[in-house]
Amino acid sequence: MRVGVLASGEGTNLQALLDRVHGRAVDIVAVASDQPSARALERARAAGVETAVFEGGEFPRRRQRDAAIADWLEQRDVGLVVLAGYMAILDDVFLERFAGRIVNVHPSLLPAFPGLRAVEQALAYGAKVFGVTVHYVEPGEVDSGPIVLQGSVELPDATDPAEVLAALRPIEHDLLPRAVALIAAGAVRRDSEHPRRMLVDAAPAAAAGARPGGGAPA
Repeated sequence: MRVGVLASGEGTNLQALLDRVHGRAVDIVAVASDQPSARALERARAAGVETAVFEGGEFPRRRQRDAAIADWLEQRDVGLVVLAGYMAILDDVFLERFAGRIVNVHPSLLPAFPGLRAVEQALAYGAKVFGVTVHYVEPGEVDSGPIVLQGSVELPDATDPAEVLAALRPIEHDLLPRAVALIAAGAVRRDSEHPRRMLVDAAPAAAAGARPGGGAPA
């Protein structure tokens, strides 16, 4: 499966994909960002992956920018789009062009604490368990798409968002490559009796080449 990644920042989740599934379960063929200084672009170039930057100021509206990104990805025959720390909301036109082929990694146990500053939301609520969700992205409310994988960690005394994010990072780096490998292996499908439930066959992940990692799957 040919995969395109959108990232806005450091790109550690992209690096996890490059290290664990690129060239085995999938081929990462394109990495795009809305931030020209994103470290993710450097990581992609170091791996020989084609990159592009689509700054919001270069387009009159978000719809035009997202259409340009979609065109660029389609020209590279991308079959799955992975949002790995991509901080811009995608227009519905983009979502429709890649319907059923976009996944995101989010730092909470959805449906709890969707949107921005999820960890801060959880701390403000007094949460004792924090987590990560890999889910499909669909039109509608943000972070509301069907869930593929989740992992969690107990941090009953946490007060610092940075501490929580540091604890969640290994879980992200495990779950996202595993989810992408499962999708590439055809091991993720909707439950015909429950449209929000994704059925996952774990066995093909190993056959697809995903290396095992840390994290606590839910």
